[in-house]
This record gives sequence, structure tokens and C-alpha cells, in this order.
Amino acid sequence: MLNRRRFLQGIVAAAATPSSIGSCATHSLNIGPLVSDPDGLLDLPKGFEASVISTAGDVMTDSFRVPSAHDGMTAFSGDDGRIILICNHEMNSAYPEYSAFGTDFKSMPETLKEKVYDWGGGVTPGAGGTTTTIYNPATQKTELQFLSLAGTEINCAGGRTPWRSWLSCEESFGEPGTSYSLGRKLVREEKHGYVFEVSADSTSLVDAVPLKEMGRFEHEAAAVHERTGIVYLTEDRYHSLFYRFLPNVKGQLREGGRLQALSIVGRPSFRTHNWGSTPDIRSGESLRTRWIDLDNVDSIENNLRLRGAQMGATMFARGEGLCVADGEFLFTCTIGGPSRLGQVFSYTPSTDEGGPNEPASPGQLRLLAESTENSLLRNADNITMSPWGDPIICEDTFDHCGLVGIRPDGSQYALADNAHSTSELTGVCFSPDGKTLFVNIQYPGQTLAITGPWPT
Repeated sequence: MLNRRRFLQGIVAAAATPSSIGSCATHSLNIGPLVSDPDGLLDLPKGFEASVISTAGDVMTDSFRVPSAHDGMTAFSGDDGRIILICNHEMNSAYPEYSAFGTDFKSMPETLKEKVYDWGGGVTPGAGGTTTTIYNPATQKTELQFLSLAGTEINCAGGRTPWRSWLSCEESFGEPGTSYSLGRKLVREEKHGYVFEVSADSTSLVDAVPLKEMGRFEHEAAAVHERTGIVYLTEDRYHSLFYRFLPNVKGQLREGGRLQALSIVGRPSFRTHNWGSTPDIRSGESLRTRWIDLDNVDSIENNLRLRGAQMGATMFARGEGLCVADGEFLFTCTIGGPSRLGQVFSYTPSTDEGGPNEPASPGQLRLLAESTENSLLRNADNITMSPWGDPIICEDTFDHCGLVGIRPDGSQYALADNAHSTSELTGVCFSPDGKTLFVNIQYPGQTLAITGPWPT
């Protein structure tokens, strides 16, 4: 049976917006059709191959198990050509059997418990967090793997920093106390809904410190403006905001700062969803922006986005992946557009981003792409920029989730297809040298290393 992806790939489906994405592009990947994987792992173009480097349930170097639900991920350079991968795990704490601890956590030493953000009363410790993997591309082997952040929950996406750390974001708003999830008892001792920082150079569990001034909400992804240290943040709600955090000290997020929400100049409380018969924002349209200061950002009520909208902030249809793209910031909205099949936006910072002269030369918001029934890309999620200048996007849809690239002219191409399970693909990122693409099959949980004739 001819599936949607192979049919659309054959007719070279195009994005809705024939506009440039990432002006740094010097090459674009021209590849042939995807080839069905006889091993049932991942369909790739001819000449590319994938190997598994992490699997949920495997015993790691620190004797813990690899948690399930692999999600956002990034790659740093390590010693002697090795690659350091930090991976989120989007785990619900009500299912400890799939966590790093398993169900035998009551006898854990106190020194370990001190590193776990939420011990869950010894009943359901936070099952999310991150794992760190040291991978040797020369041998294609995992040499070291350990739990690097523990006790958090629903760690979805996140983002890397220029100072060699990973911002792991909780897509949660859990309150302390006892609740039930699908009939299972869930105990929390701490509030959830925060960003946590994990050093790429840590060799064991980091101190799980919530960055509370970055806001408490259902976080998705993060990205850093290298010149200023400003952090941009997305939120996974039907009516969500696009945030930025202005740190008091560049590169030292624990020192606090100011949280703001994006707004469109002259259009208070504007919606970008395009769900009506008349578009709210047109493809290729650039809108001038301003930023609104938010208060009570660590509220006990899950209403930061609603309060922001009342103050004039712009709302988006489920903000998801976010990445840096040659001075711009690309982010996805997974159910935006008239078909509710996803959008890709670009935010171009001001030349004085976060400074006193910003209003004179404001940042710009632009709708780059919007999926339709004829688009190859459906329900855009995690996103990364390829070394050759094309954004590569993970899908979170119902029919063969894959990886889709967008060329500078707006045309799309299939880079991978998970035709062998119903799981979405997550955590797409390239090695620092651009020779390996890493991606996760979220359930039951695997990290793949993809090699082949990538442009250099």
C-alpha cells in the first residue's frame, strides 16, 4: 500500500511559503526517495544508515537503567573526537518501572536522594530528567552513559547554551501532593514546570536546581542569543506565548533575570493560529515586535500565558521546537494553520535586542511555512539547523512520523520516515562536525546515529 509520505515525496510537495530560511545556506541536500529498512528501524535515503546507540531499559555505566520516552537532545564535542549527547526523557512519574530507578528505589543512598529534585515521598520519584551519553563515532560505540538530571518530570524539549550546557524543560505543571494518573498513585513533594541546567562536562548527576525566574509553565524548547545571553522559550499549550528571559548576568542563569512575552506592535493580544477563514498572519508577512514584562512568573496558578495575553502578548498554537538559524530563531507551532497541521515561524532579534534602543529597531516575527493537506511536513515539532543551511524538522503526527527538510526556496524533502511504529521522532541534532545526525524514536525509547553522504 502506497503511504502518504512516499506519495507526496514522489510529487515533490512544496511548503506554503517560498521564502528563504537561513541565509547561511550554501548547499541544499538533494537526495533520492527513501528506502524501506529491512531491519524495521528507520527508512532513509540510499547511502545512509542508522545504528542504535541508546535503548530504554539498558543498564548504564552508573548501574541505573536508560529511561523511556527519549525526547529533546543536543550534541557537544568531547575529548579525542568523542561526542557528548544529552537527552531528555519525557517521563510521567506514575510509571517508575520505565524510569532510571525502576521500582527498587527505596534503598537508594541518601547522597543520591540529595541530587534528586523530587523524591516523591519514596513512592514515585520524578521519572524524567536527562541521560548523558559519550559516543565514539570512530568505533560507532557508546563508551559511557549515565543519569545526569533526576527527579524532574515530563522533560520534553530544551536547548543548548553557548557555555556548554543543556537547558532541560519540564512540560508539566505538577503540584505537590497526591494525585492519580490513569489509576496510578502519583506523589510529588515539589512544584514542577521549570527549566533545569545540565553541564555538558559533568560526569555524574548535577544538582537539580529549578531556574524559577525563567517562569513556571508547560515549557517546551529553549534557545540562546549568543551575543546577549538572552534565552528564548516556547510553551506547549493550544494558546501559548513566546517568551524571552533577560539574565542579570550573561551565562549565569541562576543569578536570575526578567521574563517577558512577545507582542506585535499595534496588535495587542494578537493570535497567529490562522484557524479562521481569514488568515491572522500571512505567509512571508513580517510583523514588528515588542516585549512585555511579566510578573508573578512562579505562580501557583497555571495562568501565566493567560495573564500575558491580557497584557497584550501574542498567542501561538502550541509552541514546540526552537533553534538558532544564522542570527534568527526558528520555532514551530504544531497545530497552527487552517488545517491545524503546523507552522514554522522566524523571530529576527533587534540590533539592540534587550537594550534601550530596541524600540527604534524592533525585532521581527515572520511566518515562514504553513502545512496543508498537500504538504509533506505535518505537525512540526523538534527542529534543528543542518550544517548545509536547511532546517530539519521532526513530525508529531498520526501517519508515519518522519524528518522533513525545508530548502531555501521553500520546497520540502523527506530525510527519514518511521514507517515501522506509531512513535514520533524527537531530539534531532547534528554532531559538532556535521558528519552524524542523531535522532530519537520516542517509544519505547531509542537514540539513533545516522551517517551517510552529508554535505560538508
